[in-house]
Amino acid sequence: MLDLELLILKIAAPLSLLLLYLAVFWISKWAANKFTPYDINTEISEKHNKAISISLSGYLIAVSIIFASALVGPSQGIVQDLLLVGGYSVVGIILLNISRVINDKLILYKFQNRSELVDDQNEGTGAVVAGSFIASGLVVAGAVHGEGGGIDTAIAFFAIGQLVLILFSKVYNLITPYDIHDEIEKDNVAAGVAFGGTLIALGIILMNGASGNFISWGENLSRFALVSCGAFILLPVFRYIMDKVLIPYYDLNHEIHNDRNIGAGILEFVMVVCFASIVFFAI
Repeated sequence: MLDLELLILKIAAPLSLLLLYLAVFWISKWAANKFTPYDINTEISEKHNKAISISLSGYLIAVSIIFASALVGPSQGIVQDLLLVGGYSVVGIILLNISRVINDKLILYKFQNRSELVDDQNEGTGAVVAGSFIASGLVVAGAVHGEGGGIDTAIAFFAIGQLVLILFSKVYNLITPYDIHDEIEKDNVAAGVAFGGTLIALGIILMNGASGNFISWGENLSRFALVSCGAFILLPVFRYIMDKVLIPYYDLNHEIHNDRNIGAGILEFVMVVCFASIVFFAI
C-alpha cells in the first residue's frame, strides 16, 4: 500500500506541474492579447502576420524560461511548489507585458512598434521585440533562481535589467556603422535578427549576474553591476573579433546593412548567443 502511495505521489507531482504550465501558458497568451493594441489571433490566423508570430514566440519562450527557472530547487511539497511556481510565473507575465511598453518607448523609440508590426508586418521589428522579451525573461529567471529572494528581488532585477537593455541598445547603435532604427524601419530583417540575438546574448549574461542565492541587496546588486559592465565590454569586442577574425572573407556589417543578408544576421545571432552561453558558465 505504501509503495502505491509513493507511486501516486511521483506521478501526481510532475503531472500537476505540467497542468500548471498549460494554465500559465494560456494566461500568458490571454494577457498578451489583452494588453497589446491589436488582436493577436486575427493578425496570425487571418493576416498571416509573421512579425506578430515572431514577437509572440519570443514572449512565450520568455514565459517558459521563467516557469522553468522557478521549478529549479528543492521541493517544498506539491501544494507549495505549485503556489510558488504559479506566483512567479504570473509576476513574470506582468513584467514581460511591461517590457513590451519599454521596448516600444525606449529601445525602438524612433518609430511605433504597433505600426511596424501590424501595418508593415516588419519581421525585423518582430525579431527585436522577441529578443527583448527573451532577454527580460532571462533576467527575471535569474532573479527567481536561488534561495533567499522573492517577488521583490525579481521585480528589482527586472527593472535594473531593463535599464541595462536600454543603455546597451544605445551602445550597440554606436558600434555598428549603420543606424539600427533606420535599418529596421526600412524592413531590414537581417539587422533586426542580429540586434535581437545580441539582446538575448546580453540577457544570458545578465541572468548569471541575477542568479544565485540572495545574500544582501548590496552584494547581489554589486555582482549584477559587475557582470553588466563585463557584458558591455565583452559583447562589442566579440562582435569585432567575429567580423574581422572569425568571418574574415566578407564584411558582416556590409552584408547586413547593404545586402540585407538574412543569413549574415542569423549568423551573428547564433554566434553571439553561443558566446554569451559560454560566458554564462565561465563566470
